[in-house]
Amino acid sequence: MQKTNRLALAVLALLGTTTAAFAQSSVTLYGRVNTTVERQEVGNVKTTGLFNNSSRFGFKGSEDLGGGLKAGFQLESGFNSDTGASATTFFGRQSEVNLSGGFGAVRLGRFTAESYYATADYVSMHNHDTGSSSDAFYAYVMPDANKIAYRTPTFGGLTVDAAVALHEQPTGRAGKNAFDLAANYNLGALALGAGYSKQGDVNQFAARALYTFGAFTVGGYVQRDEDAYVLNGGKRNTFRLAGAYNLGASEFHVNVGRAGEYKNLNDSDATQYTLGYNYNLSKRTKVYGYYTHVNNSRNANYQSGVAGADFSSVAVGIRHNF
Repeated sequence: MQKTNRLALAVLALLGTTTAAFAQSSVTLYGRVNTTVERQEVGNVKTTGLFNNSSRFGFKGSEDLGGGLKAGFQLESGFNSDTGASATTFFGRQSEVNLSGGFGAVRLGRFTAESYYATADYVSMHNHDTGSSSDAFYAYVMPDANKIAYRTPTFGGLTVDAAVALHEQPTGRAGKNAFDLAANYNLGALALGAGYSKQGDVNQFAARALYTFGAFTVGGYVQRDEDAYVLNGGKRNTFRLAGAYNLGASEFHVNVGRAGEYKNLNDSDATQYTLGYNYNLSKRTKVYGYYTHVNNSRNANYQSGVAGADFSSVAVGIRHNF
């Protein structure tokens, strides 16, 4: 009997310890499965298939350390929803640990550049800038890995992010540290943003605006990059305009992008336009369809991978968040 009582007390003590730990920290499992059926065309070659649109799962958590200080982490892995195959780098989408408080937040690890979130991603509304209808022209310069970053507190609607990606390599472009700077400024219905990235001679700067009035949202960004897609290509200007109209569970989307010629490469310009429709079955699940087309000039290969070949796709899909 005494042995049974001692065992019961031990179990209760363990449960009490576990409850205390849970009271101080939390871990959340989350993810998204996003899959389309598409009829794609590259030049004159047509393909019908099932395609993954950046499906992923992840874990994130935080611990209250007291005095307004928190420790947190986020681990995120991509997978192919059409085949079930896992990503080559298991937590290749995100792998970070952070500390946050009244001073802002310090982040260490692997994560997407804030300059991208502040500009191109912010105006991509129809399919989260994923899959065949993603922005084909935005110049993404900042490496995702080996990063040290700092985010300021919000001052009157303004937040600033700064990061450095350590090269950890001896020579070449990969042997140079990369730098990223982003700012977001929210003024109610108007949201502004800007981002700058640089690694060696390759760099980009972009600015964004998004405005919501009633059921309509309109926005766009402009970007100037140097050598991002073409080695020694020089400078290039890019812009994208996007609009959305929400009617109940329905969303109607349109966006148009234009990539100018690189200074040192003639006929390297291109145009992309997308029409999309989303129907929200719930807050987590939607069905959608879109048509996207990229018109490449003679020396451009955006989305197609073949110089001078155009790209287009007609797609229907399902996205579920969990």
